Amino acid sequence: MSLFPRIEPHDAGTLTTDDGQSVHWESCGRPDGRPVLYLHGGPGSGAGTGARRYADPRRCRIVLFDQRGCGRSRPSAADPAVDLLRTNTTAHLLSDIEQLRTLLGIRSWTVLGVSWGSTLALAYADAHRDRVDALVLAAVVTTSQREVRWITEDMGRLFPREWERFAAAVPPSLRGARLVDAYAAMLADPDAGVRERAAREWCRWEDAHVSLAPGHRPDPRYDDPRFRLEVARLVTHYWRHAAFLPDGRLLAGAARLAGVPGVLVHGLQDVSSPPDIAWRLHRAWPGSELHLLDGTGHGGTQDMTDTVVDGLQRLTTRPRRS
Repeated sequence: MSLFPRIEPHDAGTLTTDDGQSVHWESCGRPDGRPVLYLHGGPGSGAGTGARRYADPRRCRIVLFDQRGCGRSRPSAADPAVDLLRTNTTAHLLSDIEQLRTLLGIRSWTVLGVSWGSTLALAYADAHRDRVDALVLAAVVTTSQREVRWITEDMGRLFPREWERFAAAVPPSLRGARLVDAYAAMLADPDAGVRERAAREWCRWEDAHVSLAPGHRPDPRYDDPRFRLEVARLVTHYWRHAAFLPDGRLLAGAARLAGVPGVLVHGLQDVSSPPDIAWRLHRAWPGSELHLLDGTGHGGTQDMTDTVVDGLQRLTTRPRRS
């Protein structure tokens, strides 16, 4: 099943959090329909207009929001003068989701999480199981220390030339630190030139390791200096802290999701988050459904899109959990 036709929001607004953040949200589709929450990747990518099109707007109330520090939410992580990262953790994001659910008068919802959004969706289900009717996770990651080490260090074995450039951008004063820590320091440097170079090299590395996807093209969003800095600061912030969760928590807690319908969609050619991540989660989550797609990398393909749309369609037409 392909994406549904383009639609515009029927409602939008700003959630003002207790600590002064302004979180942009929008609601599309049928106002009284089956609630579906979309959680974007990154961290820091923002919720694009394409995210409105995974669920059937004739039946579903589709809610999107830009996570703290990115997209249309404010303040932006691209602003180095704003000390916002100390109030930007997984716990803060989970609180934002719950405040948004309450604001919109939603009892529970089906949650779709893509890439980093799958980590956030799992963390939300772990903390608020009674608010989750079902989960659809694509390009699955749990943001464990093992995964962060793979994507920033070990994957250099697959992309030696690109990784050498990535590592060489770190100044001598920071060498010896983990690359994710070194880049976080560079992205917080008072020198705008240091921040810009770090953001550019970080995003160049991100583009390199999704390049095994068939027909891969560099992400045009990385042409925008503000977007580069926003994403690089937020990704390094969450990765260096392993999503601010006890290591392995999401996998260990998957057994508690028994009874929550789940569809996992993952590419067999995904080297950014190797397929064993989705496999291990599926094995630990009783009743979950796993689709491993050949010819698909982390950037996704039409096959991944179709499988996600089909999964959402099936889960949002079945009776809701009592």
